[in-house]
Amino acid sequence: MDRTASKKPCCERFCEFFKSAKFLIYLGHALSTWGDRMWNFAVAVFLVELYGNSLLLTAVYGLVVAGSVLLLGAIIGDWVDKNPRLKVAQTSLVVQNSAVILCGVLLMAVFQFKEQLTIMYSGWLLTSCYILVITIANIANLASTAMSITIQRDWVVVVAGDDRSKLADMNATVRIIDQLTNILAPMLVGQIMAFGSHFIGCGFISGWNVFSMCLEYFLLRKVYQKTPALAFKAGQKDADDQELKHLNVQKEIGNNESPVEGSQLMNESAEVKKNTSCCYQMTEPIRTFKDGWVAYYNQSIFFAGMSLAFLYMTVLGFDCITTGYAYTQGLNGSVLSLLMGASAISGICGTVAFTWIRKKCGLIRTGFIAGVAQLSCLMLCVASVFAPGSPFDLSVSPFDEVLKHLFGDSGSLRESPTLVPTIKPQIQINATVFEEAPQVESYMSVSLLFAGVIAARIGLWSFDLTVTQLIQENVIESERGVINGVQNSMNYLLDLLHFIMVILAPNPEAFGLLVIISVSFVAMGHMMYFRFAYKSLRSRLFLFCSPEQKPDPNIPSLPNSV
Repeated sequence: MDRTASKKPCCERFCEFFKSAKFLIYLGHALSTWGDRMWNFAVAVFLVELYGNSLLLTAVYGLVVAGSVLLLGAIIGDWVDKNPRLKVAQTSLVVQNSAVILCGVLLMAVFQFKEQLTIMYSGWLLTSCYILVITIANIANLASTAMSITIQRDWVVVVAGDDRSKLADMNATVRIIDQLTNILAPMLVGQIMAFGSHFIGCGFISGWNVFSMCLEYFLLRKVYQKTPALAFKAGQKDADDQELKHLNVQKEIGNNESPVEGSQLMNESAEVKKNTSCCYQMTEPIRTFKDGWVAYYNQSIFFAGMSLAFLYMTVLGFDCITTGYAYTQGLNGSVLSLLMGASAISGICGTVAFTWIRKKCGLIRTGFIAGVAQLSCLMLCVASVFAPGSPFDLSVSPFDEVLKHLFGDSGSLRESPTLVPTIKPQIQINATVFEEAPQVESYMSVSLLFAGVIAARIGLWSFDLTVTQLIQENVIESERGVINGVQNSMNYLLDLLHFIMVILAPNPEAFGLLVIISVSFVAMGHMMYFRFAYKSLRSRLFLFCSPEQKPDPNIPSLPNSV
């Protein structure tokens, strides 16, 4: 059979690949990710533009999104687990794209009639539009989270089957798609808004989501048809059995064959009704939240998941914080765009390196190697704190900037800005952001910083893929959704903490302290993974040397991962 397959013409093999479930998942993920990246980039720009170049609405949106995923991650994952795969994927897709389309149309209306809305009802109608935009955008993000858990953490595993090498290749390809769309999609929508307008940008994104939703819906159904295993989901049979039992109880009560049996059946029916009472259903989200976090804690890969979450507690990434600091150190937008491109290439190299190292060394050892590589590169960032040109100065209190904004010269609290829009909002972005970058004495410090950040992306993405596949392989099918939902919540929690850390120490003189804290958290994360890896590898070696020894249930079962 292999010889026959190898003798097939190249054209025929290409056609088979393009029709395969694997390629259809790639295509659907590319469409979905492209739309997500365009929207995530554009919504931040739209909110800044709407409030008169103020960061207030953007900060509120970021806080709402992070808090929602933190609180609802386990509940979303539980919903993914308890419903059929196709229903979950299609519902998430429709809700996500419909929310983006609705939000885009609303933003178009606000941009078109902003002056009139500002006057009506003393500006409160415009404020209501802001609240509605943030709420709908948050719904879109929650649906995107459910879609990500469904496709990347469940469907990919089922399509790969028992082939762990195929699973690793699919994870790596999905991550490469993420990297490419993260660069190209914002560039496209940015050019559209630059040469057109924000109104045209909203219309383009809305139109893209209409097209993408229809095509993705079709692709999901094709993948489902080509992969019969997707129709069978662990946990569904138990739910069906419970429902059948409930129906049988009602039927037996109706027959009323025996008073004693009837009373027993009535007690069972009363118990079922008790469990489905209004109070019970109202408290179900709280129980789901608690059970999800308990289940996450009891997983054999708990320390591996925590290690990944700790990597989010860092300022050493290409986000608004790092780019803002780079500007204060004399780097202009052109140089920053080149550095972001280099970072993406480094991430792709790390993704490719993951597949090669995993085949040579095994999955667990790949995470160990990636962790050592990332920490080694981040030492350049630590060195940049003390290099020439660094603004690091411990004599300057990191809280001075916060106190300056909170208290006036008289020591009284300043009035906090209101969300009621005005023509000239109270909070403005520093005007120097749009001017030429300031000159500095030496570029040695910032060069070392970005050299470390870019080089560390290789180890970072390899490690991320390692933990992702460990979760895929070791979490049982019926708990994949809730565990990955809690994992997302942990990631957002540490991400929130890193923003709080920056808020407490926003001045450039304190950025070096933030770098040291960030590297410390990354080191703690990798220490957790090293503990997990040591325990896992030692247990595998012990079981190999002692075949009669029964496996420890607390040790992850990784027969082909080591």
